[in-house]
Amino acid sequence: MIGWFNMRTMQPYTHAQNQTANRTDNRALSVSELNRQVKSLLESSFLTIHVEGELSNVVKASSGHWYFTLKDRDAQVRCAMFRNRNQYLKYQAKNGDKVVVRAKVSLYPGRGDYQLICDYMEESGVGSLQQAYEALKFKLQQQGLFDPAFKKPVPTHPKHLGVITSPTGAAVHDILTVLKRRFPSLPVTLFPTAVQGSEAAAQIANAIRLANEDGRCDVLIVGRGGGSLEDLWPFNEEIVAHSIFHSEIPIISAVGHETDVSIADFVADMRAATPSAAAELISPDQQQILLRLQQLQQRLLRAWQRNHQQRQQQLQWTRSRLRHPGDKLREQAQKLDDLELRMQRAVRHHIERQKQTFKQLQQRYQRCSPMPRIAAGQQRKDELEHRLFTLIQTHLKQSNLKLSGLAATLNSVSPLATLDRGYAIVQDEQGKVIQDISQITPESTVETRLSKGRFVSRVTQVIQE
Repeated sequence: MIGWFNMRTMQPYTHAQNQTANRTDNRALSVSELNRQVKSLLESSFLTIHVEGELSNVVKASSGHWYFTLKDRDAQVRCAMFRNRNQYLKYQAKNGDKVVVRAKVSLYPGRGDYQLICDYMEESGVGSLQQAYEALKFKLQQQGLFDPAFKKPVPTHPKHLGVITSPTGAAVHDILTVLKRRFPSLPVTLFPTAVQGSEAAAQIANAIRLANEDGRCDVLIVGRGGGSLEDLWPFNEEIVAHSIFHSEIPIISAVGHETDVSIADFVADMRAATPSAAAELISPDQQQILLRLQQLQQRLLRAWQRNHQQRQQQLQWTRSRLRHPGDKLREQAQKLDDLELRMQRAVRHHIERQKQTFKQLQQRYQRCSPMPRIAAGQQRKDELEHRLFTLIQTHLKQSNLKLSGLAATLNSVSPLATLDRGYAIVQDEQGKVIQDISQITPESTVETRLSKGRFVSRVTQVIQE
């Protein structure tokens, strides 16, 4: 299926968007912008891949970077491998060698050439092992065996160390040498196993199980010395990875040299670059411990001396404060007499102050007597009552005059006044006023209201005019 890509968003156009883009997006891209967008598209579209081919045009720059071409019978592609990746390779690239590289697809914007950025290279013969390694690594990662949440803490001062490795290999010798130098009192139990060959993975897994069943060790070192990828392959087996993951005892993986990385390193609770480094990690340095003990001893001695000196000074100060009980009693008796005199003076002074306060209050009461204010209020009340009565009489007179005028006006427009002039109001049996002759029929009953009284009559004839 052929599709169009928006070079600014790197997302595929829909059909409608294709048509709109053809009509409206006429801005020209610069070559640099085009190359940057194509580079971004390539790098985001391809994951890490493995490519096999023959090396040619190998150039090892003074910067340490490698530039070469990878080709087969029908095609070729330019490649780059930077110094921070190629310096860890045991293999040295040569023209004509058939290799497998692990790389990402990219583009060199300066020339507009697409290229592979390689981070690993090996001769083609071991490519299958590398692919198996990557496949297992991805599988175990998806299963969560590398999750830091499952890693157990490694004790800083272990009580018993277990070592799972070959009894004749260099790894156990290196570990014991380090322990002899740093912490010779640490007990070590060796769980011997093969670390190379087809039977090694099962033996390593079984040794981890035996160490857990034994129960003496509180940390394990699992590893071996350096070697080729094939030599280290037992530590890339799934059975070993699961045994490390399910171990109740924390495990330090120490496989190969510093640059070697195995599946066991990812699963283990801690990784050490070498077996010697693993021994360094879990063994406290006895020289540092002795030095620390000496420092603590000196600090304790100085602290004791300071405390003893402070106690001596406190004792002398307390002793200087001690006096004869008679002196204390005489001093207290004098103090009691002084307090008694002070209390008597205070009582007399308080009584005088209360008398003075009483006199002031009595004078204020006389000045603030309510009788004059009551008399003035009574007079004011009488005046207000008289004014209120006068206002009410005036208002009633005005209201009566207004009411008389309104009654005369109302009477002039009242229907009753019309009746007084000789008119009458005729209503049918339902009480409705008859305004038109069509509202009555012969033999109907009507009521006629006059100025004084009313009468009921029966219609005998209806005359239309």
